Amino acid sequence: MPVAAMAWPAVLVSVVVPAVVRLLRRSPLWERVSVPAAVALPVTVLVHAWTVLGRLPDPQPPGGPWVTEPALLAAAVLFWVPVAARTRHRLDGPGRCLYLFLAAPLLDLPAVGAVAAGHTAAGLAMVVGMLPVGVTAAASTWSWVNREEREAAAATDGRSGPRQAGRHGSPKGTRSGTAPG
Repeated sequence: MPVAAMAWPAVLVSVVVPAVVRLLRRSPLWERVSVPAAVALPVTVLVHAWTVLGRLPDPQPPGGPWVTEPALLAAAVLFWVPVAARTRHRLDGPGRCLYLFLAAPLLDLPAVGAVAAGHTAAGLAMVVGMLPVGVTAAASTWSWVNREEREAAAATDGRSGPRQAGRHGSPKGTRSGTAPG
């Protein structure tokens, strides 16, 4: 089993498709193909497993990559649209974090199957190729947490005017926001 043949589906799902969806995130096409995340995730996991595990037997099924690769491409688009495109099914910050952190290990399961079938290098290449999903999950979480903190700070500053925060975020001279007494 060639390592590149196993790494390509991972790179397609974790790098190529999200980059295209992100670059074209305002395209009206995404609204037409958008499905809820609860549909996109299981479809993508199943198609990805079918594509990867279908490459393991020595006599490959008829059609091989000519059948599985277009299906994987379509599933990857469905997977990334709720994360990166502006559609009615777009996930909010916590939803994106949960979706991506849930998807990362599920998309690695076919690689575990490849390793168990004796294709260690190919399985590890797939795991490495899928790492950008985890990196995207971490970046999405970081972005969401920072946005929440900025909004909370703006709400606090807008409500009572500018104040100087103490060590734990409460105004100086107070404990947990209560007046000194």
